[in-house]
Amino acid sequence: MRSLAHIGAARLALGTVQFGLPYGVANTQGQVNPEQAETMLGAARDAGINTLDTAIAYGEAEELLGRLGVAGFRLISKIPALREPVSAVDDWIVGQVEASLKRLRVPRLGGLMLHAPDDLLGPHGPAIARGLQRARDAGLAERIGLSVYSPEQLATLIDRLPLEIVQIPANVFDRRFAETGWLDRLALNGVEVHARSAFLQGLLLMPSERVPSKFGPYRSLIDRWHAWLAGEAAGASPVQACLAHVASYAGIARLVVGADSLVQLKDIIEAASAAPLQAPESLASPGTPLINPAQWNAL
Repeated sequence: MRSLAHIGAARLALGTVQFGLPYGVANTQGQVNPEQAETMLGAARDAGINTLDTAIAYGEAEELLGRLGVAGFRLISKIPALREPVSAVDDWIVGQVEASLKRLRVPRLGGLMLHAPDDLLGPHGPAIARGLQRARDAGLAERIGLSVYSPEQLATLIDRLPLEIVQIPANVFDRRFAETGWLDRLALNGVEVHARSAFLQGLLLMPSERVPSKFGPYRSLIDRWHAWLAGEAAGASPVQACLAHVASYAGIARLVVGADSLVQLKDIIEAASAAPLQAPESLASPGTPLINPAQWNAL
């Protein structure tokens, strides 16, 4: 499902992991401080961005958002992995959501997802699913769903929970959900799809000479990316090219983007208004550690 419509800032969702943690392979600024976060929220509002993506696992992010105020934003948050035994798992899920709402100082979430979706495959899976549905039915969340990492993972979970919202990785290297047909299937079934990792944690925005040496096995693909930017895509910034590629899939409702600073956020907002652009198929990567930042520590 392809579209060459302009992205538009309203199709962006501001990711807030940097509000609570020093996050990203290209992050040189560290965790965003409260003053900077406040100005970034203001810039997002002014640009027409109406969705914030956060999670319980994002350190202080939820608490900071609550203190700063999130009026006018739709909040998406995520339940962390179930690591300790609990007597009533569905009650625990509802309690986690209620605690998030208290930190965020909002009456309900626009979307509630599992951050560790494979928990649905364990012995507490049915109770976790019940807890999510209880939270939705109680008016604590508009939509429930999963944050997933691969089409294969989604295939094993599709029948474990009535999906209403799903977050997937997507970028010029990672096209798995589109190529396997999952993106079209989700959109046709009314599932709200959010795409993260458009910049691959900032790797796609780094100058070639700054790419860490551990990515050496993928140097040829990274070099092809930079060559395309300098050649066929000349005139487009790396930010613009990354956003335009992901936005070319009409089945994606929101592009989740993070920023380390106000300057970076403004660059992203400006890039979202630029002309559409599609990256060539030759940049698609097979299922390697390159497209899964969770595996980068093993490189």
